[in-house]
Amino acid sequence: MRKLGLLTAMFAALALSASAFAYEAMTVTNGGTISGTVKLDGAVPKPKQIEVSKDKEVCALKTHFDQELVVGDGGGIEYAVVSLTDINKGVANKPEANVTFDQKGCQYEPHVLAFPAGSEVHVVNSDGILHNIHTYSSKNPAFNMAQPKFKKMITVKEDQPELVKVTCDAHGWMKGYWFVAANPYYAVTDANGHYEIKDVPPGDYTVQVWQEKLGTSDQKVIVKAGAASTLDFALKEK
Repeated sequence: MRKLGLLTAMFAALALSASAFAYEAMTVTNGGTISGTVKLDGAVPKPKQIEVSKDKEVCALKTHFDQELVVGDGGGIEYAVVSLTDINKGVANKPEANVTFDQKGCQYEPHVLAFPAGSEVHVVNSDGILHNIHTYSSKNPAFNMAQPKFKKMITVKEDQPELVKVTCDAHGWMKGYWFVAANPYYAVTDANGHYEIKDVPPGDYTVQVWQEKLGTSDQKVIVKAGAASTLDFALKEK
């Protein structure tokens, strides 16, 4: 099952990375906004508790639940990535300086991290125990390094747009994702499934949502100058 999940994630990564192409920076003076919610179309699943089998003095201080599909009371899905896949110019896609991916309580925070291509990710070890950061990627070099308690931070640079899976070889239940963005028009949904993408140049676009268990879904949207567009997604379990 773990291998099947990995293959599914990698296929999703290939689908997302295939949308990356040359992007031109320009000044956007009267851009529009795309916002909405990503919800589960169906019954809300009961959270699945994870068994903590190692380093319990640190890892078992709180109860862990599987974050593969996190759904709020109103059906909103957290940690889904919403992005524009076919935009070729707009606000500059500048690398960020303080992208942080923490290991806290033997869980990744945040579970899904999105940032522009070219950024450096600061992988922090807040637990004071041995972790091992292991990335699975197709365009960026894979990274596999032990992070003992005295090494508070490891820096990883991600230059190419794609979806990267991250695991900890020391604690098998730890799993997260990095969305390395080809353009600045993306968002990760909050606990209510809400997202917002600002400063979008007027035009017709394809908006894609990715969720690690439910896969991808696309919709078209028309953005008008200075106007707000609403685009909601309803995803079903396969």
